[in-house]
Amino acid sequence: MKICVAQTNPVKGDIQKNIDNHKRLIDLAVSNGAGIIIFPELSLTGYEPGLAKELATNTEDTRLDDFQQISNNKQVTIGVGIPVQTGTGICITMVLFQPGKTRLTYSKKYLHTDEESFFVSGQSSIDLIGNNIALAICYELSVPEHAENAFKNGAKIYIASAVKSVKGIDKAIKRLAEIASKYSMTVLLSNCVGQCDGEGCAGKSSIWNNNGLLLAQLNDTS
Repeated sequence: MKICVAQTNPVKGDIQKNIDNHKRLIDLAVSNGAGIIIFPELSLTGYEPGLAKELATNTEDTRLDDFQQISNNKQVTIGVGIPVQTGTGICITMVLFQPGKTRLTYSKKYLHTDEESFFVSGQSSIDLIGNNIALAICYELSVPEHAENAFKNGAKIYIASAVKSVKGIDKAIKRLAEIASKYSMTVLLSNCVGQCDGEGCAGKSSIWNNNGLLLAQLNDTS
């Protein structure tokens, strides 16, 4: 199974434009043999906490139907980020589309203090993808319990869907390399470029092998 982490430049608050951009990247990933494609945190809206209330939707939003159709037709798993309205508040959620299956969600459990005014801690409908792939959303990679629990649940691959700024990327990269080495997991980072919440995003989407060795890394602009 070939895994792709996409690096996007989100259009602030424009779900349809971001969907169109996602579809182009999915086509590129599929043409290179990808079976799983994971996008950055809140990839369909951009990371814009102040707009979360306005943009929040539900997992059955018909605008997302194209992803299910692509998943079915191309036999790929796709993970996209969007704010989801729940009974307790708005969650930072990744919606997962798998061929011929019901949509699943991974919602961010561990929030940064800056996010607590806009979002609530989420409950996920999955623990692992395909029994050995664990997901993390941004700040969660900094919480020791998160990677520890992923390891205990049998994860061999750890994918962080993030929005890391220029000032935060070095710390995140160091932490992800440590996770790979400590738990003997292959680790991937999907980050974005451009502007989110008034800050420049750092890109540098990456992959580390299970010894913590950096194998590949994108730049900070593309």
